[in-house]
Amino acid sequence: MTRTLITSALPYINGVKHLGNLVGSMLPADVYARFRRARGDETLFICATDEHGTPAELAALEAGQDVASYCREQHAIQKGLGERFGLSWDYFGRSSSPQNRELTQHLARVLWQRGHLEVRTTKQVYSHAEKRFLPDRYVIGTCPHCGYDRARGDQCENCTRVLDPTDLINPRSALSNSTEIEIRDSAHLFLKQSEFIEPLRKWIDSHEHDWPNLVLSIARKWLDEGLKDRGITRDLDWGVPVPDDIGDGKLKGKVFYVWFDAPIEYIGATKEWSDSRGKPDSEWQSWWRPASQKDVTYVQFMAKDNVPFHTVGFPVTIFGSGENWKLVDRIKGFNWLTYYGGKFSTSQKRGVFMDTALDLLPADYWRWYLMANAPESADTSFTWEHFTAVVNKDLADVLGNFVNRVTKFCIARFDGRVPGEGSYGAEETALIAELDKRIAQYGAYLEDIEFRKALAELRAIWVAGNEYLTRAAPWTHVKTDRTKAAVGVRMGLNLVHLFGHLSWPVIPVAARTIHEAIQPASEVISWPAGPMSAYLDQLDAGQVVRAPDVLFAKIADEQLAEWKTRFGGEG
Repeated sequence: MTRTLITSALPYINGVKHLGNLVGSMLPADVYARFRRARGDETLFICATDEHGTPAELAALEAGQDVASYCREQHAIQKGLGERFGLSWDYFGRSSSPQNRELTQHLARVLWQRGHLEVRTTKQVYSHAEKRFLPDRYVIGTCPHCGYDRARGDQCENCTRVLDPTDLINPRSALSNSTEIEIRDSAHLFLKQSEFIEPLRKWIDSHEHDWPNLVLSIARKWLDEGLKDRGITRDLDWGVPVPDDIGDGKLKGKVFYVWFDAPIEYIGATKEWSDSRGKPDSEWQSWWRPASQKDVTYVQFMAKDNVPFHTVGFPVTIFGSGENWKLVDRIKGFNWLTYYGGKFSTSQKRGVFMDTALDLLPADYWRWYLMANAPESADTSFTWEHFTAVVNKDLADVLGNFVNRVTKFCIARFDGRVPGEGSYGAEETALIAELDKRIAQYGAYLEDIEFRKALAELRAIWVAGNEYLTRAAPWTHVKTDRTKAAVGVRMGLNLVHLFGHLSWPVIPVAARTIHEAIQPASEVISWPAGPMSAYLDQLDAGQVVRAPDVLFAKIADEQLAEWKTRFGGEG
């Protein structure tokens, strides 16, 4: 059995995530995890809230809470929303956990002992208004590379360049907006990334055929521009403390930089999962410290701005430790989902957020639309008009209409039981041959983590079923040739059953409802096995069929107009 470890980039703790966050990491990771489980793989899907650093402190300050209470509350909110969206994490942890603290300090100690860390006196921004040093994200200003005037001191979210606060033009405090700041000396711990350029390049090149061009180009750009050593400590109260035995006593009161400890939380959350089940360390270590790298396939999902930290920063930590930690095999990077061409933004509250989305429509509507239009090769613009058109056509007209037509007709004209009369003929044989090819292609696209292509193929499978039903026209033949009508209905019901299996990774609630119209569904709805000639003729004659309620209600023009007014549309 294949063992597949899946992680998605950790969502920041600062508030409810928007649809761009969802489709950039967590949702595609879930679709892939469900696909792997459906194929019978031993699958572990791990995520967590990223709770350290300035976003947490700033958000807690704004909320009027202490940071620990704020993080605890927001973790529960994010976990609940993820579960309502059908995100099937095996565990959703917290980067502030004792497990992550222990692992972060362990890896730092090993790096220190092996000479890959050193203390350097750096120039840091000190704010007179706050009477304190301002870590990177507490400083905002103009990016020296692209001119964006709200760049943060760690990274410009416009051009994705990694920055230091001292790089910013016209810097100011994010806390008070004060420009009364000065540069002072402060001792910090640096990870000597520059020593790892060649091992990193060799490793990245070895994934020439495993990683998409987006990921490869970003990783190589970092190396080509010259990889700099990175400060991995900050002047903050909230975070993983630097142990006293690191830094020759010069780092007292410092904490590790959030981008040092956050990726380690992938391991930490796995240990949280293992500990929560009362299992020995050997359980989580079987995923992260396997006897052979080939024993586990590790797949990461993230938006493009997270790629550098996962292709350079975290791998340097792993390489530098000299220990047997599992390295990522495949990285799926995403471009950005935009809102009418502008950026979704948590800080600016622009766009649709997960809680509001679920107030409007069930999760499967959003899951389908987001994955069918995932920003894989370029940024993708969300508009209410396009969302409405896709939902109404794909989910209501094609899938929902097919399921309801077949099941209701069976109940009305065949007593709600699978008819057994007649045998499949040329029409059914042709459909089966088409579906054999399409299902193989659908599975291949999911294996390759090409979601837009996969969902286009799934949509084509639904369309093929509709086209068959139109040709078979059992509602016409039932009046003159009941046997011919029975064949069409039996094939239609087998197609309903098939659609439930194929749709489960993407729209799990609807898929379960579809499946249970035919027969009870297991917790994991398996991938259809064997040739379609057998699979599409497996229902027993006389088996009871139920007609589900409307699977997907169409979005009305009035709803579209209301949402555009409420959330803002083009212009």
